[in-house]
Amino acid sequence: MVRWVRRNSGMRQGAHRRMCALPRMHLVAVLCACAVVVALGQEKSGTAISTLVDVHPDELLAQPPGANWLSYNGDYTGRRYTGLEQINPSNVNQLRAQWVFHVAKSGELEVTPVVFNGVMFVTAANDAYALDARTGLEIWHYARPVTEGLIDDASQHHNRGVGVWHSRIYLETDNAHLLCLDARSGHLLWDVPYAEGNKNYGATSAPLVIKNKVFVGTSGGDDGVRGFLAAFDVETGKLAWRFWTIPGPGEVGSESWPGKMYLRGGGTTWMPGTFDPELNTVFWGTSNPAPDFDGGPRPGDDLYTDCVLALDLDTGKLKWFFQFTPHDLFDYDATETPVLLDAVYKGESRKLVVEANRNGYIYVLDRTNGKFLSATPFVDKLNWTTGIDTQGRPIRTDVQPSAAGTLVCPGFEGATNWYSPAYNPDTHLFYFMATEDCATYLLKPQEFSEGHAYYATGVKHARSGGGQKILLAYDLAEDKFAWRYPQVGSGRSSGGVMTTAGGLVFFGDDANSFEGVDGRTGAALWHFQTGQTIHASPMSFAVSGKQYIAIASGDNLFTFALP
Repeated sequence: MVRWVRRNSGMRQGAHRRMCALPRMHLVAVLCACAVVVALGQEKSGTAISTLVDVHPDELLAQPPGANWLSYNGDYTGRRYTGLEQINPSNVNQLRAQWVFHVAKSGELEVTPVVFNGVMFVTAANDAYALDARTGLEIWHYARPVTEGLIDDASQHHNRGVGVWHSRIYLETDNAHLLCLDARSGHLLWDVPYAEGNKNYGATSAPLVIKNKVFVGTSGGDDGVRGFLAAFDVETGKLAWRFWTIPGPGEVGSESWPGKMYLRGGGTTWMPGTFDPELNTVFWGTSNPAPDFDGGPRPGDDLYTDCVLALDLDTGKLKWFFQFTPHDLFDYDATETPVLLDAVYKGESRKLVVEANRNGYIYVLDRTNGKFLSATPFVDKLNWTTGIDTQGRPIRTDVQPSAAGTLVCPGFEGATNWYSPAYNPDTHLFYFMATEDCATYLLKPQEFSEGHAYYATGVKHARSGGGQKILLAYDLAEDKFAWRYPQVGSGRSSGGVMTTAGGLVFFGDDANSFEGVDGRTGAALWHFQTGQTIHASPMSFAVSGKQYIAIASGDNLFTFALP
C-alpha cells in the first residue's frame, strides 16, 4: 500500500490526514497525479515540495556533494565530505532542531537519508518514505511487511537507505529483494529476489547506483551463506553480473573451502562500496568467513573474506584484492568504507584507498593496483597480532578462541565497524570512530544448519566490561593522529562521522548526543541530546540556499539548521 499523508512537523509524530490511498496495481500516472495534488496543497500552505525528481547519472558523479546528497556516503569517494560551508566553527553553536520525523515500528534506525531537489528519501525495515526536506512533511509512504523467520542480523530488519537514478529509487528488503519504486509516487515498479537457495541470506545495506547498474549485497556472513556482489540493470532489474566472494571448486583460493564449504563460507557484502570513474573500478568490502570462530573447516587464508575487492564496473572481473585479516578467527569484517582520495603520500602523488579496519589498523593502499603502503594501529587494546609485515600481512600471536575462553582485543564488535568515516581535503585529516574493548571468545565446533547462525561458539557477545568510543583524526601525510576526542558511554553506539567545507566534523557520540567539533583541533563546539542511542551516520543538504544537517537516532530522524 502506498499512502499520501500530511504530517504535523512538530517534535513527535502528529495527526495524520490521509490525502489519498490507492492499491499498488493502479497506474503510475494516477499515483503521480495524486502526489502532485498533495504537493500543490502544501505549496499554498508555504511548504512547497518539488515533485520533479529526475537524477541524471552525471549528477551522481559530482563531488563533493552540495545541495543534494545522492547516495549513502554522499558521493562515490566515500569521504562523507560536503562542499556546503554555511555552518562553520563561528556559528555552529547556533544550530537548532528544525523538525523531527518519527518512524513507527523501528527501534534503531541505521539509515542515511538521500536528498534531491528538496525531497528526502528515508527507509526503515522494508518501508520507504518521501519527505519535504525543509519541513519533514510526509509526501508518500511505501509499506511492506517485515519478513518472518529470518535469523541474526536480517531478523532485526535494519535498512540503511536508498539508491537513486532518474525518477526511480532502489532499496533492499530484509530478505534480499531489490525493489524499484517510482520516486515521485512510491509506486512499486519491480521486485527482484537476488539471494535464493539458502534461507540464511538477508540484506541490510543501501544499494549503490553507478551508470546503468544498481549494486547490492547481502548479510548473513555469520550464518553460513556464500557471499557475492551483484549488479542489476537499473531499468529492467535484469542481472548484469555477479561476483562470488567465496571461490568455487577449482577456482583460485578454493583450497580453503573443501567439499561444499564454499557454499557457506561467508564473505558477505553488507555495506555500500565506492567507485573511481577514471579507473572504471568498484571497490567493495567483504565480511568474515564462516564458521566465525572455528578455523578448522576452512584452512588457509579463506579468500575472499575480510578483503577489499577492486572489480571492473562493466564485467565484474576482479582486478585486485587486498586481504586485511587472512584466516580470520575474530569476526573482523572488512566492510568498513574503502575511502578514495588523491594525495601526496610519502613524497609521491598517488591514488589511494584508505580504510580504518575492524582489526585495529588503518590501512593505506594504492588503488590502481592494490599495493600495500602502510598500516598503523589505532587502538591500545590489540593482542591478536604484534604488527603488520611489509606485504601487509598480520604477524599473528597465539591468541585464538578456545573451549575455556580466550580474551581477544579488539573484541567482537571490532576496533571500528560499519559506521562511516570521513575525509576532509582541506584539513587533510581522516576522521573515524574507534572502540577500545576486548571480548572473551569461546570455541564450540558446530555443523552447519540452515535456519541457524554459524558462529561455532557458545557465546556471541562475550565482552570484558564496557568499551570506550574515541573519535580519531588521522594525519595521512604525517602518519600519526592529529587529535583524539574520547567519548563518555558504554561503547555500544554506532554513530558515524561527516565533515564539511565549513571546517567541522559532525558525529553521533556514545552518550546519545549529536555533536559538532572543530575539524582541525577536535575542540567541542556544539551538541544536541537526542535521548536515544545513535546507530547511524550524518549527512548534509541545502534547500533554497539554507544548509541542513540530519542524523537518525533511535526511531527518529533529526534535522538541524541555523536560525
